[in-house]
Amino acid sequence: MTEMPTGGQGTDVVDILTSDHQEMLALIAQIESTADPSQKRDLADTVIAEVMRHAVAEEMFVYPAIEEHVPNGKEEVEHDKKEHDEIVQVMKRMEDVDASDPQFMELVRELESQLRHHAGDEEADQFPKLRANIPAKTLVELGESVENAKKLAPTRPHPTAPHSELFHKTLGPGVGLVDRLRDKLTGRKTG
Repeated sequence: MTEMPTGGQGTDVVDILTSDHQEMLALIAQIESTADPSQKRDLADTVIAEVMRHAVAEEMFVYPAIEEHVPNGKEEVEHDKKEHDEIVQVMKRMEDVDASDPQFMELVRELESQLRHHAGDEEADQFPKLRANIPAKTLVELGESVENAKKLAPTRPHPTAPHSELFHKTLGPGVGLVDRLRDKLTGRKTG
């Protein structure tokens, strides 16, 4: 995803995640405006990979920071993890539906609705709390960790995988490696 400079420092985690949200929703808009099923599938595979990278990086680094620094952070993170699970379930169903099937676009719209809701909650509520409760330098360091995590994260939905920092830091890179190998072997577009 794109990095936005912030006054000579690195990019902070809030700007990175907000940019991710915008790019994911832009990919969905491209799916909705494309008639070609093959192109729809490629765009859907790309958005699925981007959502997975983003979600895993959040669960590895951002959610622990929210739990530690934001009032009621544990409850907010539990809510976010439930939303991630719902999003993963929709993406998994999308993988199994042909892009020319009308159900495919129903799933795309469902994914868009869930992403808009989740991103809206984060941007309106959690991100301001992160900036209010965590020093700017630490937010930049979190941003670097998130960008690095996205490079190793899985690119496919894994509905039975736990949404936990420990899982993502220990087994996640291996799952991501297998996903990237499968993507390469099958010609799946992921970004």
